[in-house]
Amino acid sequence: MSQVFRALSDPTRRRVLQLLQKGPMSAGELSDQFDVSKPTMSAHFAVLKEADLVHAEKAGKSVIYHLKLSVLEEALLGFVHSFGLGAEASEPEKEPAK
Repeated sequence: MSQVFRALSDPTRRRVLQLLQKGPMSAGELSDQFDVSKPTMSAHFAVLKEADLVHAEKAGKSVIYHLKLSVLEEALLGFVHSFGLGAEASEPEKEPAK
């Protein structure tokens, strides 16, 4: 879980995940959305892969990134549950019987 939150701590990586919500994108397409060097973007992609938030697939000379939303959901749910929050906490409280 800590790797996921480390990955999410950077605004560039959060934006990459937002872009990937729309569908798979190549490393080049993603990099074009940011005003940073390709090595910097490669480092961001590496952190996202290490956290298992994205899947990279070789397609010829390109690398296509896919969002692994289930990993993100599991990490966030685990975090919420670690504070005793979750489905039980979101249910409306019943009024005591009179």
